[in-house]
Amino acid sequence: LPDAMRARLVAEHGVTDYDAQQLTASRALADYYEAACAALPAADAAAHKLVANWVLGEFAAALNRSDIAVAEASVPPARLVALLRRVADGTLSGKMAKEVFDELWSTPQATVDAIVDRRGLRQISDTGALEKLVDEAMAANPAVVAEFRSGKEKAFNSLVGQVMKASRGKANPAQVSAILKRKL
Repeated sequence: LPDAMRARLVAEHGVTDYDAQQLTASRALADYYEAACAALPAADAAAHKLVANWVLGEFAAALNRSDIAVAEASVPPARLVALLRRVADGTLSGKMAKEVFDELWSTPQATVDAIVDRRGLRQISDTGALEKLVDEAMAANPAVVAEFRSGKEKAFNSLVGQVMKASRGKANPAQVSAILKRKL
């Protein structure tokens, strides 16, 4: 596609030159990306970058696995945006979103929220619940807490991992880190 389109994607959507090149590798992919971005606020560069990452990552991989054209995809732009809204609002972690995407791909009639509810994938963002999980992880791992307090930064990641394990991957990792930093 013309360089003008690539330049426009960089200017209007804030994507990198590399991403713009990848997105304009085919007219169909560029149109898909732009249709998804049209459902987002015009000036939201972070959201546009997230869409680019998903179009070039999960979406492109699913197309390749299925060996189909963009137009045949079972996840049209509006469904992808619905999924990414749940990532942006903290309902889903990136890992959870990939699970939901896979189900969206294989179940064209399903909605994002229906999949999230049916599979119990809602991320835990309730501060009280997270504080309890952090307290439990710290109490159960006093040696790791002592290691961190003596300067071993890697011990922090171990504690985050313990909280994530206890929550079966549902805890909001950014919130867990913030709570742990405060408590340590």
